[in-house]
Amino acid sequence: MKTYFNPGCALSIYKPEMEDKIVEYLNNNYKQTAMHKICCRHDPQIEEGSVLINVCAGCDRRFRSLYEGVSTISLWEILDDLDSFEYPDYQGLKMAVHDACPVREKPQVHQAVRNLLKKMNIEVLETKFNGTRSICCGDDFYPKHPLDKVHKAMRRRAESMPCEDVCVYCVSCIKSMHIGGKTPRHLVDLLMNEATDPQTHDTVKWHEKLQEYIDCH
Repeated sequence: MKTYFNPGCALSIYKPEMEDKIVEYLNNNYKQTAMHKICCRHDPQIEEGSVLINVCAGCDRRFRSLYEGVSTISLWEILDDLDSFEYPDYQGLKMAVHDACPVREKPQVHQAVRNLLKKMNIEVLETKFNGTRSICCGDDFYPKHPLDKVHKAMRRRAESMPCEDVCVYCVSCIKSMHIGGKTPRHLVDLLMNEATDPQTHDTVKWHEKLQEYIDCH
């Protein structure tokens, strides 16, 4: 059984330098892990029985549901089980959590995320709809609905958060929370003690970037 890390198109676009840092950490502290850059919308071309480690919830769902013989686990679950990670200390910072739609049915992911936040001395203030009851950030409605309705959904979800800072673990959710008026904090950024930069948050341009990456990988 071989283990791979797939950073997903969104993280590769957002902060490509993170990929190598994560793979290096996994190889030094977890087990031999190879980089896997084939998009989840294409045949992964890996051996049956392989495990794919993901940071993208969408990749997790597609790899485990569309390709026989492939199992998945989130990076968050692996980090939570290891004792070697050096966590930054956010000194009791209050933060809400937006749980990504594609792992809505995976409470083990929701718990791992919160465990990591606790290890970073972050106090979680839960929104009403969290975990298995989470509501979409709004991005998934594009392009099925007009842009104004998509942005309205983003604002509605952001407004449901009980505080300014919102932990997300999906890059598209960064865009949605920013558009909705909150301060998104990606879990990878928090772990690496880096700022979260919304970068391209024009919904149309962002999805064009994603599609370009998908087509090339």
